[in-house]
Parts: sequence; C-alpha cells; structure tokens
Amino acid sequence: MRMDPRLSSPRYPLLVLLCGVCGLCGTRSPVAAAGRSCADTRQVYAEKGYSTSTAPQTQISGEHLRLCPQDYTCCSSQMEETLALQSERDFLKAVEENSQFLLTTFTQRHRRFDEFFRELIDLSEKSMNQMFTKTYGRLFTQNAHVFQELFVELRRYYSGGSVSLSEVLSDFWSRLVERVFSLVNPQYQFSEDYLECVSKHAEQLQPFGDVPRRLRVQVSRAFIAARALSQGLATGRDIVNKATKLTADSECVRGLMRQSYCPLCRGVPALRPCHALCLNVMKGCLANQGDLDTEWNNFIDALYQVSEKLEGPFNMELAADSISVKVSEAIMHMQENSVSISTKVFQGCGSPRPAPGRSKRSPKESGGSRRPFRTYSPEEKPTTAAGTNLDRLVTELKERLRPMRGFWVSLPHTICNDDKMAADVTNEDRCWNGQTRGRYLPDVTGDGLVSQINNPEVEVDIARPDVRTRQLIMELRVGTNKLRHAQTGQDMDFMDSEEGSGSGGGDEAERYNDDWPGYGPHSPPYNKPARPPSSSPAKPPRVRERNGSKWNKNNHGRVKSSGSRLCFCLLPLLSLPFVVAGAPMWR
Repeated sequence: MRMDPRLSSPRYPLLVLLCGVCGLCGTRSPVAAAGRSCADTRQVYAEKGYSTSTAPQTQISGEHLRLCPQDYTCCSSQMEETLALQSERDFLKAVEENSQFLLTTFTQRHRRFDEFFRELIDLSEKSMNQMFTKTYGRLFTQNAHVFQELFVELRRYYSGGSVSLSEVLSDFWSRLVERVFSLVNPQYQFSEDYLECVSKHAEQLQPFGDVPRRLRVQVSRAFIAARALSQGLATGRDIVNKATKLTADSECVRGLMRQSYCPLCRGVPALRPCHALCLNVMKGCLANQGDLDTEWNNFIDALYQVSEKLEGPFNMELAADSISVKVSEAIMHMQENSVSISTKVFQGCGSPRPAPGRSKRSPKESGGSRRPFRTYSPEEKPTTAAGTNLDRLVTELKERLRPMRGFWVSLPHTICNDDKMAADVTNEDRCWNGQTRGRYLPDVTGDGLVSQINNPEVEVDIARPDVRTRQLIMELRVGTNKLRHAQTGQDMDFMDSEEGSGSGGGDEAERYNDDWPGYGPHSPPYNKPARPPSSSPAKPPRVRERNGSKWNKNNHGRVKSSGSRLCFCLLPLLSLPFVVAGAPMWR
C-alpha cells in the first residue's frame, strides 16, 4: 500500500508524529495490563494457607476462568477452583455462626427446664414421703408402693412415655380407696374381690370428694404443658441443627465465588462486594431456608404461649407441690365421711366378714394409737428446684424467644451486614458489583424459593423444592400443634382415647380459685351432667368449703368433731344386721 504523499510532506510532520504515538499506544496497552503486579493477591492467598506456586506474579489473560469475568487476572485455574471451595466454606461458617444463638438457646434452655421439671417431681415425692411418714407412720410406709407407683408413672409420662395421665391418676385413686377403706374399717376382713367392688364404684361413691377431679385438672394441665415445652425446645434444637447442616449447590458456589473472591482474582482484594449483590447471592443460596419462615414463626409463638401458661394457670411448681396436699385432703375427707361411705359400700358390695378376734372397736382402739390426718401449710412444701425457680426460667426463655421470629428470612441480611462479607449499604458506588468497581443495578429479590425465579446471581430451580426442607416444615407443624393443644390442657397423643379431654386435662373452661391464682370461680361439672335441684337428696355433691374447715355431707348437715372421728366405725357395725338383711346391690 502506497502512503499518501501528503503525509510525507513537510506540511504534516505533527500529524505523522501523533499517528505514530497512537499506533504505539494501541499495541502496548494489553502488555501494560498484563504486566500489572499480583503481589496483593498472592499475599492474601498465602494468608489463607494456600501455596502461591501456581499464582501468577503479574496479571495474565483470563480466558481460562470459569466463574470470574474473563478479563486479565491474578488467578490461575487451580486458584479459582480453590477459592470457589473456600467461598463455600466461608458461607457455611457464616450460616453456622449466625445460627449459633438459636442452637445454644434451645440446647441450654432444654437442659435447664428438663433438670428443673425432673427435680420438681423428685422433690414432690420426697416431700410426700417425709410428711406422710411423719403423720401416718406405719400406715404410710406399709402402703408406700401405691404412692411410689404414682410418681414412677408421672416421670414416665414427662419423659415421653405412652402414658395417659387420666388413667394414671384414676388407677392411683382406685388403689388408694382400697387401702384407706380397709384402714378405716379394721374390724372387717375384705377379700380382693370385695375391694375391687369398692374401687369399681369409687366414682359413684366419691369417697375423696372433689379432690381427684381438681388434682387431675391441675396435674394434667401442668404436666402436659411441661412435657410439651421440654419436647418443643428439643424440637427447636433439632430443627436448627438440620436446617444449618446444608450444602451449597454449583449455582450457589458460582454466586459465592463471583461475590467473594473474584475481586481477589482481579487484583483488588480489599474491594468488598456490594450489599445488594451479597443479598441476592445469599437469598439464592438460602432459598429453601426462607420457606421455613411461616411455620418457624408459628412454632416460636406457640413456645412463647406455652411458657406463659406455665408461668400462670398451668404452673408446674404449684402442681407438683399440691400432690401431697391434695392427697392428704382426700384421705381426710374419706375419714370424715367414712360412716356414710361404708354404709353405701356394704349396701352395694355386701356385708364383709368380721376380722378374726374382733367384733367391734372402741373409740380408744379406733383412734388412740393413730395420729390424726391433717393437711399441710405452704411453708412445709418445696417451691424451687435445680437452683432456680419457674418464673426465672420462663422469663429468661421468653427474652430469648422474641428475637427468633423471622430468623430464616433475616439470615441473608444478618450475613451481609458483616463488613467482612459485604460493603456497607451506603457505599454503593465503591464496591464490587460482580464485574468491576461500581454501583450494583439489579433489584434485590424476595424471600423463599419461588421468589428466586428472577434472581440475577444464583439460578434456582423453583420447580424442585428441597425434600429435607419440606420435612422440616412438617416437623415444625407437628411441634406447633402439640404446643397449641398443650395451651388448652390437651395432649395430642391421647386425644382420641380420652374423648378430646387430653389426658383428662382438656376441660378448658374449668378454673379453680385454689389452683390458679387470678382466675374466677369454676363452673362446669366433670364428665357427668349436673343433677337438678329436685334430685334425690341421698347423694348431694360434696364440695369443700373455701376455709377448708367444713364439709357438706348428707349426714343431716352435721360436721364431725375430732371426737366423733375417733368412733366413726361404730355405726357400720351397729347397722350390720340391717345390711345383711338385704342383698348386695353391686355384686
């Protein structure tokens, strides 16, 4: 090609010079870029514990890169692969660290509550043994196995055993009525069949008054709530463990690498990813965890509400503490009403045989060597266990539950708010946008799997929900349902067999002044329709007076004194001829 003669003339020397300079610049600019030092990149790479043997000294062409932009780079193929794995480890570590609060709370709170509830049961049994041994002496120690079996079953229920509290308490009262009936009628000899007849008709006789029902309601509600809370805390611990033991798929790793270490490959390791870029990557990688949000919040709310119930009307301390008191109250009621109860038993089950060598008891024989029954003051009963008390435990738990709501959808924000993970949200123009230094323009996506359909950083297949996440959602729903039923005194494991009463504790409307502080008078009768006022006066309802000093009985309105209690067995013996004349009604 011939040069234009005008360019060689003296009139254009400056133009020729400029063209030469421009041509030189055009051929040297790639060389200049390729010669840029990678010292900063090599230093950071070495600080992470990797060998720099494959790290370029100066930038090289990036055509070999698979994840980062294919510009001039300080990373070899091996370095890019190594840093991609490092970005995944950094991500998993960030998830673990930011969820540690949840895991620690559930683990520690479960241990504290479990220790507390178990020690409460132990203290309740110990208190009963001490007080009953002191008061009843050999009468108690000879029949101690009846009470021991009660606490064995209560522990088994709390520990998650397939135990119906209603049946446990019913069996206890049945065994107890047999023992007490024999003790208040020592002048007779009762066969096993006869005592079985007595216990079989205990509900009709109501030998212990209204105490069994009140104890059933109080113990059932408290134990159901305590077990539900303990199991709920264990469920929360397990859910967090499973949800945070995740693996990043290839698309997530691509996003993590482009966000975290592509600036390092570009030779600007101090450049942090833009905040919005970080959010899109994290929301894509944590899309399935975001789907836990609704059921997680319901679960946390249910835990919170059950803990409040334990602090108030379903107080486990009061329930465990009241067992010995109410049992003593029941025994005293049966003793005070032993004449009328025995008469009805003799009419229904038949006349028992007199005990060998005894025809009848004198007042001295019946009570002279026996200590009187009595109830106990609160000062004699335990109020704390495991070095703490229920109010303190519940308060601490509620303080930790509040910030747990919305955890999974806020996790991307929590991670990206760490200045080690992303630039400050106010630094929008001086951050890594995935390609270079500058503003990140795409919008931040929503939460959960479906919202990632337009995620610009992580390609997520929204048509394939994660199976493990669906399982966790179901576990949360089951746990929430158990907790919600426990709030009404119902145990889901026994709802069908207990006709919806939830281990005998589902009478939601029942409230007792002496059981639940701050609640109004109780109303509904238990399991049977109320008798109309015109019913036969032979079996009026027995209701304990508030002051605990009198009992309403069908004995002409009289209240037995301590003296009359000592000779309570004379009337059954004197009326024996009349009883024998009639056939047994129940046998």
